[in-house]
Amino acid sequence: MASNTTESTGRKITSRLSYSFGAFGHDMFYATLSTYFMIFITSHLFDKSSSASNDKMIFYITFIIGALRVVELLIDPFIGNAIDNTNTRWGHFKPWILAGGTVGSIALSILFSNMFGLNSSNPLLYLIIFAILYIMMDIFYSFKDVGFWSMIPAISFDSAEREKTATFARVGSNIGANIVGVVVMPLVVFFSIDKNNGQGDLRGWFMFAATIAFVSWFSAVIVALGTKENDSLLRKNTEKTRLRDVFKVLARNDQLMWLSLTYCLYTAGIQITNASQLYYFTYIMGKPGQYSLLMTLNMIIGIFTVLMFPPLAQKFSRRNVFFACIGTMLLAMLIFSFAGANLFLVLLAAVLFYIPQPLVFLVVLMIISDSVEYGQLKFGHRDESLTLAVRPLLDKLGGAVSNWVVGVAAVLAGMTAGATANTVTHQGNITFKMFMFGVPALLMIIGTFIFFKKVTLDEKEHAKIVDELEKTWNEHLETNGQESMADIVKEVAKDTTYTAPISGTMLALSDVSDQNFASGNMGKGFAIKPSDGKVFAPFDGTVEATFPTRHAIGLRSDSGILTLIHIGIGTVEMRGTGFVQYVDKGQHVTQGQELIEFWDPAIKKAGHDDTVMVVINNYKDIKDFKYVVESGEVNHGDDLLTLSKPEQKSDDNDQK
Repeated sequence: MASNTTESTGRKITSRLSYSFGAFGHDMFYATLSTYFMIFITSHLFDKSSSASNDKMIFYITFIIGALRVVELLIDPFIGNAIDNTNTRWGHFKPWILAGGTVGSIALSILFSNMFGLNSSNPLLYLIIFAILYIMMDIFYSFKDVGFWSMIPAISFDSAEREKTATFARVGSNIGANIVGVVVMPLVVFFSIDKNNGQGDLRGWFMFAATIAFVSWFSAVIVALGTKENDSLLRKNTEKTRLRDVFKVLARNDQLMWLSLTYCLYTAGIQITNASQLYYFTYIMGKPGQYSLLMTLNMIIGIFTVLMFPPLAQKFSRRNVFFACIGTMLLAMLIFSFAGANLFLVLLAAVLFYIPQPLVFLVVLMIISDSVEYGQLKFGHRDESLTLAVRPLLDKLGGAVSNWVVGVAAVLAGMTAGATANTVTHQGNITFKMFMFGVPALLMIIGTFIFFKKVTLDEKEHAKIVDELEKTWNEHLETNGQESMADIVKEVAKDTTYTAPISGTMLALSDVSDQNFASGNMGKGFAIKPSDGKVFAPFDGTVEATFPTRHAIGLRSDSGILTLIHIGIGTVEMRGTGFVQYVDKGQHVTQGQELIEFWDPAIKKAGHDDTVMVVINNYKDIKDFKYVVESGEVNHGDDLLTLSKPEQKSDDNDQK
């Protein structure tokens, strides 16, 4: 037994580390493409002898990149469906992670080259091959991206293990995204034949890209070897999303749409500034090697910034955190614009600009997640995958805008092949700063104004939405075109024994302080003052409803009994803190199987009542309740009541 436990623990650690390394390589690839590809195009791809034709080629390439990224946005929402419908001996996700890693890495390496001089000898053919390679790389990257981050639920059905895996992955991705900036110039200069005032040459940039491409590909291989997809009926794709429904689902959720517009403007702004920073160190400060120092600081700070989010959001609210972050970033851009070549001011401004970015990302991610329940309550349909796909889609759109702006800025400022900090004019510096700081600031201010006026979905509003969903969680089960609950219960061959889902002191439901439950509006049942923090299945059945706050769960017994188990009063406001859920919606459970575990001191510390309410929602379809125990101490698994099936009228009675 001990060996099995050790092996299981070792398997989990291997899986976490493998997945974390996969995130490391995945975000190294993304950072290379989104931040450093444009400086290669504008400053190194073309010979400095023909500036007019070079500027024209830069314009064509920049336009192609932006246009292809916009076209690819139309493909992204359907990639998830393709992955869901992929069935191989290796699972749904691994084939796409490996394919995306392989094709993307090869394409990235080629794109960071002049294709054996084809860019000068035959520019038209170069542009055609470039467009084909870029869209192929971008699509395969998207398959890898969606497949990789969608793999977390498949790695484990244990919510606690999923959270640990996701945390490991976020740390890996943060290090991967920032370490590229640390090594980019040292690697470029190391592999370059012509050091070019610290800017490197074509050979150096190709070897840099090839190194990143190899690490990214190798990390995909490690994910494939070190993780295991767990398959079950729970993960079977039973419903296909029609193409025409995808955008309709996204567009009808007004909170999601206003937030999307805000984030689109914001992410375009920050990506323009982020992608311009290496230009600033190269062409304004004249010290591209010092860029590594900034990215080292960002890598270290980024890890701690993510840990700051929960206490900040809890104390000041997500909305206030968002506004404070935007204010800090605008201040940073103001300092940056006047910093000149002063390294201390540049580092101060750049770090101040970076610190809020993970916080804003988490604020947006949380509101997008909450909009799933908003849409569910408003339209009676839960569109989780499609809703969460919006954020990466908007990041790509922001990247397309960033590529256009940075390419134009580099050409207009004279920061192209052959230029140095000494050759860029004062007017060129001013022009570049207008694009690096002025355009992003304007985009972020407009986005913040939209957020202030239109995005109303905060923590309190979400708590009300979840509360409403608790009251109506079972309604769709009786109106989905299938048999009614009464018909299902009539087919039961025997009565259902309902066991205690938790240990503690049994109370009358009418005695609890929550009027929704005490009045009987939620259903007929009982309450238990818990002596333990573990909730178990009271019967064999199916998980029909889960909640993002993990404080409640809806079950349907194999005999058709609908029950809601609700932990605590007001605990929705805890937003899942102190709760671990071990099962998922659609999963079949057996009597006595652990469903949820909670830390009772956390509930009391938050000032909430820890009473567990248990109700039978379709009690009107049940003949009667026979209580085995009505009060006193109970242990989980004790028989509490027998639910009798309804009387079936005989043919004789029907004739009467």
